[in-house]
Amino acid sequence: MAVQDEVDTAGFDEFVAGLDYPIFIVTAASAAGRDGCLVGFATQTSIDPPRMLVCLSEANRTTAIARDADVLAVHVLDGREHPLAAHFGSQTGDEVDKLADVVWRPGLEGVPLLQDCPRRLVGRIIERYVLGDHIGHLLAPLEVEAAQETDSDDTLSFQDVTDIEAGHPA
Repeated sequence: MAVQDEVDTAGFDEFVAGLDYPIFIVTAASAAGRDGCLVGFATQTSIDPPRMLVCLSEANRTTAIARDADVLAVHVLDGREHPLAAHFGSQTGDEVDKLADVVWRPGLEGVPLLQDCPRRLVGRIIERYVLGDHIGHLLAPLEVEAAQETDSDDTLSFQDVTDIEAGHPA
């Protein structure tokens, strides 16, 4: 059976244009530094054992830090946290310390835990995958915090952040 050529980028963009999915802030720490970025490509991949896949852009400083990290923190945002999403999504860690202007504390292995995002998962990186222009990090959860007051219907989504101009191209 012959494999058909891939569709053009415009056709794919049209297909995904109406999709809406949660937005996260992912933080990392290693000998290379610490940073965080806005992430739209993340999903649960297994129930038993529990696993989560987080994809970081190759162009992102957080990805460079994550290469040497053992853990990542995945922060869920709610609708009130649009300014925080803009802070992490519209700037590049190549030019600014995004953690300097937010309240955070070090978690396992020094990974930054954002105070304004009490719903989060810290996971050990068990595999890395090259996935086009992103690196997929498969995480085994080590710590999970779910704030009681968080309303899952108010989770910040991709459509909520289309007004944020990215700090750098994907």
